[in-house]
Amino acid sequence: MRAFTIIFLLFLTFSGFSQIQTPQPSPSSKLEQMVGLTDIEINYNRPSKRGRVIFGNLVPFGELWRTGANSNSTISFSTDVEIGEEKINKGIYSIFSIPNEDYWDFILYSDSDLWGVPQDWDNKKIVHKSRHNSHHLNSEKELETFTISLNNISNNDANLVIAWGDRYIKVTIDVPTRMMVDSNIESVMSGSPKASDYYASAVYYRQENIKLDVALEWINKAMEMTENPKFYQLRQQSLIMAANGNYKDAVNVAKKSLELSVKADNQDYVKMNNDSIKEWSKK
Repeated sequence: MRAFTIIFLLFLTFSGFSQIQTPQPSPSSKLEQMVGLTDIEINYNRPSKRGRVIFGNLVPFGELWRTGANSNSTISFSTDVEIGEEKINKGIYSIFSIPNEDYWDFILYSDSDLWGVPQDWDNKKIVHKSRHNSHHLNSEKELETFTISLNNISNNDANLVIAWGDRYIKVTIDVPTRMMVDSNIESVMSGSPKASDYYASAVYYRQENIKLDVALEWINKAMEMTENPKFYQLRQQSLIMAANGNYKDAVNVAKKSLELSVKADNQDYVKMNNDSIKEWSKK
């Protein structure tokens, strides 16, 4: 009886201190990215090659793949988006794919709380399916660890890249930034816009290379309403003037921005203004 008690106490002692932590073979990863005005979040697990041949072997060609390891990879959108001109409602989705030698099928599935390919797979729950070319990476650029990333980000779109080993695909996701900004500008401008509203709208139009005449009108108005414009504000005014072909005015404003940027000891703006003055003076 005494021996049993000792063994039982030892068991409790060791089990109570069993707090060993070891690294996960496929660690989890979370990617949060703002694209325009849309928040995109990706959660996935990252297996590594460890000397294995991935596509056509570990991941068979022509078969549905969870596109990652452990629990399913998911992607969420804070606004409606488009992939290949197909609208996808805001929400969270599981990412599946069917890799092949020359192409992959990319799939978004409405059930997001999954572990692997569901046994009761339902085609009606496929929110989106599109086909994308499979690109090859040379041996020096092969990826040891499975990676999902968002690259080439602009105000209006981004490329979702799924890569592992010597293969990757690229899926372009379009976001409704222009529609959202236009609606916001229209709403603000119909009320009592401030100098900052005129400024932000003008800068946005120049960035998008649209409505440049309106951008010029609004940036000039913004500067008129600003008592002491900053060097970076004058920089934007000069860029918008140049975009409208008003190079003489652009040079004059750039010189004012240069003077203020020198006083602020902002060497980036000093260089940008000097480069622009040199370029626009030749026009």
